[in-house]
Amino acid sequence: MIGRLWRTWQARRDEAAIARRAIPDDLWRRTLVRYPFLRRRDAADDEALRRLASLFLDRKEFHAAGGLRLDNAMAVAIAAQAVLPVLRLGLGRYDGFVGIVVHPDQVVARREVADDDGLVHEYDEVLSGEAMSGGPLMLSWRDVRGAGRSAAQGYNVVIHEFAHVLDLADGAADGVPLLPPGLARGEWLAVLEPEFERFCERTERAEDTALDPYGASSIDEFFAVASEAFFVAPRAMRAEHAALYALFARFFRQDPENETAPLRGR
Repeated sequence: MIGRLWRTWQARRDEAAIARRAIPDDLWRRTLVRYPFLRRRDAADDEALRRLASLFLDRKEFHAAGGLRLDNAMAVAIAAQAVLPVLRLGLGRYDGFVGIVVHPDQVVARREVADDDGLVHEYDEVLSGEAMSGGPLMLSWRDVRGAGRSAAQGYNVVIHEFAHVLDLADGAADGVPLLPPGLARGEWLAVLEPEFERFCERTERAEDTALDPYGASSIDEFFAVASEAFFVAPRAMRAEHAALYALFARFFRQDPENETAPLRGR
């Protein structure tokens, strides 16, 4: 009884949020045109993606930095890409953070690292995005805006950073998100680890790869890089990482390569 009442209340709350943050038809169409990888869905999934984007806009807080003026179209562009990985997992996967900070361009972060002797070295790292446990999440608008063009290279900063959010759900950046029943951690790592090792070998030989070579820096970055390619360049990703593609299809409950029916204008 309590469970049914809770679900009813939650459904009403979500419907109110969707109405409150409804995305206008014209703005949604323009978003799909700018980011064609979002159009690899039938009408039902398109509507589900749009509703989820509205819920995302209602639950998250956007902040502009560096003099950027953030408008509705920019927020919708980020939301639509952010919810793509959780289209069938649910927005609850992103409950661990609220804030999203959007910069006009890449930012430079000062880092420290200790060597084997305990000496601390400082260096600068150029970032297009960054996700931290508990948030906030940072994005470069320049990279977000160009995601339609960069999809052919398997690059998408929004999906990359939100893959980190999924990975960090258990507090560890280890390339292993919270897995569903029937998909054990051992089974996940039995695919992910050898795929990562082979990818590192290929990048060391300076081979061209479907995935961003940055993924060779660590297994958690490999998971994020592979996730972005899974959604925006699925054919190329599957051609080089068939076992990993199949694993991701089970986890995300999506098959982007075969969900290619273009949406008609509405």
